[in-house]
Amino acid sequence: MSSNGFTTCLWFDGNAEAAADYYLSVFKDGKRGRTGRYTEAGPGPAGEVMIVEFEINGQKFVGLNGGPQFPFTEAISFQIHCADEAEADYYYDALTRDGGEESACGWVKDRFGVSWQVVPPGAVDLVIDPDPARAARATAAMAKMKKLDVAEMRRAADAA
Repeated sequence: MSSNGFTTCLWFDGNAEAAADYYLSVFKDGKRGRTGRYTEAGPGPAGEVMIVEFEINGQKFVGLNGGPQFPFTEAISFQIHCADEAEADYYYDALTRDGGEESACGWVKDRFGVSWQVVPPGAVDLVIDPDPARAARATAAMAKMKKLDVAEMRRAADAA
């Protein structure tokens, strides 16, 4: 049995094309793929965008204009593992701009309702430290944050 990999399908309420354009503006290495439109067969209005394919950070996505039945929730999110603090700041700011929202522990929701976890380098190492006491202190510090501050998490982990 062979596989051609995975494509993540994101269900939008009529704004899949705008979302794809937005993600391609945020993630600089992205590219747009095909756009498919509804036909007379439906279920959407003939000529309206049904799907739009795009790729960001090597991950394939398809935006589907499916309607209002299934809105996004925080139950699914995408982690962005950043190379440095500057990259983490860029994604955090870009994804919360123009109607996005901050959440807790580095999570944000973009203006389309998709949840992202902006992960600066070292953050995961601190909360899964082999020393349970260090991990607990780092996690407690993280729980008080919106945007992750790894230096503060490290200070908390190192405090005895």
